[in-house]
Amino acid sequence: MVLRIAPAKPQDLDALMALEEAAFPGDRMSRRALSRNIASPSLGFLVAREAGQLKGHALIAFRKGSALARLYSLAVQPEAMGRGLGGKLLGAAERFARNRGADRLRLEVRADNQAAIRLYTRSGYVRLAQIDDYYEDGKAALRYEKPLP
Repeated sequence: MVLRIAPAKPQDLDALMALEEAAFPGDRMSRRALSRNIASPSLGFLVAREAGQLKGHALIAFRKGSALARLYSLAVQPEAMGRGLGGKLLGAAERFARNRGADRLRLEVRADNQAAIRLYTRSGYVRLAQIDDYYEDGKAALRYEKPLP
């Protein structure tokens, strides 16, 4: 199947809500937050589709005057995991950030999310810190960063 990655649109809202529910046990974005994020000029919100079905998203945040972008969220539908979709979304997020003038991409990931940690380290991200009690359930996050040449 052909994977297409493009900016999110308001009509993606229902599918994005379903993805949040399926991909994250907690710390989910609300419908209102998703709607605001789609429309925000300071964010890049990419969605991945296969056969017209939303399979994943990447949300990149930018701050005016900063060359550091932040990967705020990366999610893949559970049934689509293990096929390289996360890596393709991550690559698209990096290109998007670089095209917007960022020279680095930073992210936080749950310390117990081994699959995501493997993806980030394989993709050249370097661990910078551990942040205790980061998530609503008290779990720690690991902060990673990658230069975008």
